[in-house]
Amino acid sequence: MRVGTWNLENLFRPGEGDPGPTPEVYDAKLASLAATITELAPDALAVQEVGSPDALDDLVDRLDGSWQVALAEPDGRGIRVGVIATGPLTSVEQVADFPDRLGPVRVDDDGTTITAMGRPALRARVGDVDVVSVHLKSKLLGFPGGRFDPRDEGERARYAVFAVHRRAAEAATVRAYADRLLDDLGRERLVVVAGDLNDEPQAATTQILLGPPGSEIGTGGFDAPDAGDGARLWNLAPLIPEDERWSRVYRGRRELIDHLLVSRAAVERVTAVTTGGPLPSSVTDDPRGRALVPASDHRPVVATLGRG
Repeated sequence: MRVGTWNLENLFRPGEGDPGPTPEVYDAKLASLAATITELAPDALAVQEVGSPDALDDLVDRLDGSWQVALAEPDGRGIRVGVIATGPLTSVEQVADFPDRLGPVRVDDDGTTITAMGRPALRARVGDVDVVSVHLKSKLLGFPGGRFDPRDEGERARYAVFAVHRRAAEAATVRAYADRLLDDLGRERLVVVAGDLNDEPQAATTQILLGPPGSEIGTGGFDAPDAGDGARLWNLAPLIPEDERWSRVYRGRRELIDHLLVSRAAVERVTAVTTGGPLPSSVTDDPRGRALVPASDHRPVVATLGRG
């Protein structure tokens, strides 16, 4: 089985989104997305930044075979996560509310708080694999009045804290949900948390999702079973060939912010992990200045799981 993740970057039809694509740009985008998905041939793909269910249907219609689609509710910008697969999707469930003991999270100078993920995650089962599609809070900062530039360094620092706190709370929410899916049976259950985590493998918010520390890929403890294996998730990033270990270009620097985190039963079956797709242009802190790219400003990440 091949399972992957891809941020499709504002997949809106013409006339949708702000600004929406022209018909020509939309057609080119669908063609490029479909060509990459066909080349990588995933059986299940977690997708992010789906702006319109109809747009995702347009994409799926360009793929060979019969594909199933499941989507979560959108955020305030109208984008959402989902899962598409070549087989039936079962046990579909949305994940949003912060764990009870986490409490509300402050998000601005006015004291506004939130108690749920801005973009709900989505779980869907494909065969015997549970896939959780995730899109955590962006590390790009926005300021009051729709500004992308702070008035001063104090404002910038405060809103950076708000953003990190929110992303950490969202990571903790997905981690709590993974705890329930795994139920300390990660040696038997195939669980894949897949998505745009908006930070790199060693970031604190990414690390929250891994669960008990230790036994990471490439360490001496990886091949030695221990008490944490039932609850732990493994980031497959180290298995991507080093020169391909990136999924976005930010300020001219390549970074890996799209991840596949898998249970013990799944990591033992992994035979290959790859990235692919058209090379995206560099993005900046101001989304208004981004150049249109043929498919997406992210690259997909796909893993192959052999038989157990």
